Amino acid sequence: MEHWAELVALGAIAGVIGIAIGLMIGNWVQRVQKDAANKSAEKIREDAEKDAEHILREARVSAKSEVLKMREDCEQELKERRREQGNNEKRLVQREETLDKRAELLDGKIKHIERQEKELETLRERVSNREQELQKSISRQIDELERIAQMDRNSAREILLEKLKNEVRNESGLLVRNVLEEAREKSEKEARRILTYAIQRYASDCTYERTTATIPLPTDELKGRIIGREGRNIRALEAATGVSILIDDTPEAVVISCFDPIRKEVARQLMERLIADGRIHPTRIEELAKKIAKELDEEIYAVGEAAVLETGIQGVAPQVIRLLGRLKYRYSFSQNVLQHSLETAYFMGMIAAEIGLDEQKAKRIGLFHDIGKAIDHEVEGPHAQIGADVLRKHNEAKDVIAAVAAHHGEVEPTSMYDILINACDTLSASRPGARSETTELYLKRLEQLEQIAHDFPGVESCFALQAGREVRVVVMPEKVSEGEAQILAKDICQRIEKEMSYPGQIKVTIIRETRSVEYAK
Repeated sequence: MEHWAELVALGAIAGVIGIAIGLMIGNWVQRVQKDAANKSAEKIREDAEKDAEHILREARVSAKSEVLKMREDCEQELKERRREQGNNEKRLVQREETLDKRAELLDGKIKHIERQEKELETLRERVSNREQELQKSISRQIDELERIAQMDRNSAREILLEKLKNEVRNESGLLVRNVLEEAREKSEKEARRILTYAIQRYASDCTYERTTATIPLPTDELKGRIIGREGRNIRALEAATGVSILIDDTPEAVVISCFDPIRKEVARQLMERLIADGRIHPTRIEELAKKIAKELDEEIYAVGEAAVLETGIQGVAPQVIRLLGRLKYRYSFSQNVLQHSLETAYFMGMIAAEIGLDEQKAKRIGLFHDIGKAIDHEVEGPHAQIGADVLRKHNEAKDVIAAVAAHHGEVEPTSMYDILINACDTLSASRPGARSETTELYLKRLEQLEQIAHDFPGVESCFALQAGREVRVVVMPEKVSEGEAQILAKDICQRIEKEMSYPGQIKVTIIRETRSVEYAK
């Protein structure tokens, strides 16, 4: 037991000693680690100080170089500004010198002007005095002239003015005549060349008078069959076609009359087929009328399309093509309107090409210019305005519409096309054989021409020549001077243009002659 007690005591002592030794070793290890850490920190601090010193040294060097560079830049900029300032100062000095010179010149001019004003004032006084002296002298001379001529001032002025007026009128007439003759020679020469070229390139058949449609009959017996029992056949014909059928004493002929050319054509074809077929009764008449109307409608469109293709224009609306086809059955003064439109289109194209205008547009205007005649029996108003309205509805070009509306002078022309269509329309209508004119209208036009010329003072006699295309006026030489003759010709032309309607142009020739007759005895 005591032995175990000793062992326990020794173990406790050994444990205490071990703990003490462990504590001592731990304190030593801590001191060693602390010393090592202090040495490491000291080394790191020394290294950091060295690095910081190196960085600071480099920063100082860099800052010094930057400062030097900035100083150099500032010195360079300062030198540039000083140089620029020196140049500005030089320019200012030069400008001041220039201004001083100008000021000296201006002072000299002002002094010169002042001297001139003084001289001018002196001259004004002299002129004023001279004017007064001249006025007094003129007054004395006028009084002396009035005393000598026994005529007052107003009478002398009137005589002088009348003399001057006559002289000026004579000289102005001569000048106008010379200018007009020169201009007329040049314009007529060029116009004659262009028109001759156009006419040579185009040739067309002459037309003949078409006022009614006359249907020949094989025998007069067919008249009774056309009339029918109690007139039922002729009533059916008139009702189906809308025309008037005239059956009179003319042997072997029936006359169809209608204002609408399409209806007249339907009636003509219907009558010819009924006569050839021999079956004439109301049912047959109605069937054939519908069939012919349909066929004619197709033919009208084909004719209009052929006209468009013949002229080479494009983009034409179907309704406009149909109206062109209707012109085949429309006549104006015995001239077929569709043929006239084609002629006008050809003339427009050829002349437009000669004078540098758009040839296709000119042809388009020429072909469409009389399109209003296709429906002028259905719509009120002049055919030029009707045609312009039709083209406007189908989105034609504005200059085409304007030319169609102006081709008879009802609208003021605004372009060369407006003037050209008027000329080409007249050229097609007035060529030899194109249109016919009744004897009554022809004689009336000649009488009107001669009457217009007779109405002017100083006219002795006048004569209408060349089917009314020229009027020659003989004037009294003692009443109409050579210069006044030109003015008289122009006045007669203006009155003819204002009061008369005629195709083409009318030439006015003034004849003034003085005959001296003596007899040798």
